[in-house]
This record gives sequence, structure tokens and C-alpha cells, in this order.
Amino acid sequence: MVTVLLDTNALAEAVRPAPNAHFLKKLRANEAKLAIASITLHEALFGVERLAEGRRKEALRAFMRDVVAKMPVLPYDALAAEWHARERKRLEAAGRPMPYADGQIAAIAAVHALTLVTANVRDFRGVQGLRVEDWRT
Repeated sequence: MVTVLLDTNALAEAVRPAPNAHFLKKLRANEAKLAIASITLHEALFGVERLAEGRRKEALRAFMRDVVAKMPVLPYDALAAEWHARERKRLEAAGRPMPYADGQIAAIAAVHALTLVTANVRDFRGVQGLRVEDWRT
């Protein structure tokens, strides 16, 4: 059963040249519970495609094919869009606008009652109905 949504930077942590050991331990322990948002999939694929051809790009393509492609990809659907619109309005009124893609990812996590794992916990503080964790600590 999926209980965790990986933010783009959490997905990227797994393929850093020296990934955080605590993060990797949590990632492995929760492997069957992981999903990504369609937005995260786009950001990761775009990041890989922007790289020059070479070993790093091939290694990341392999990671996308062998690891990421096996994770459920949750869409930004009508429920997420409705939640996002309400929360975006509330945050902007409070003087805390959120980047659009982060709002989409937060919406997907919130409507599916998932914990969002991110390295940018601060960026998601104050978002209502969202559980956020940083697995690097």
C-alpha cells in the first residue's frame, strides 16, 4: 500500500554521487510504500534529458528505467486541482505563495493522504492537511 510520495529532490537524493545514508536506509525500508507524482516524473525526466551525453546521463536513464518506472505515478487530477486551488488561495492570502509545481505535488500527496518526503520541508510548512518528512535526518 502506498503511503509515501517522493518529492523531486528526494528522488534525486537517491542518485547523488554521495547520497545521505539515513535517507537510503529509510528509502529501502519503505520501498513498497513509495510513489511519485506525475510532476516529479516530468521534472526527473527533464533533468536527465538536459544532461550532455555520457556516463552520468546513462546511469540516470538506467535509474529511471530500473527503479522509478516501477513506482506508481499519481496524476494531478481534478481532486488535486481543486485542493490546490483552495490551498493556493489560502497561502497567497497569508503572504506565503508556493511555487506552482510544489503546490501540485503537495495537492497529490494531500488528496491521497500520503506523507510527502522532501529535502525542502520549509517550503511546505503551513500547508494544511499535508504531512511532510525529511528522511536525511
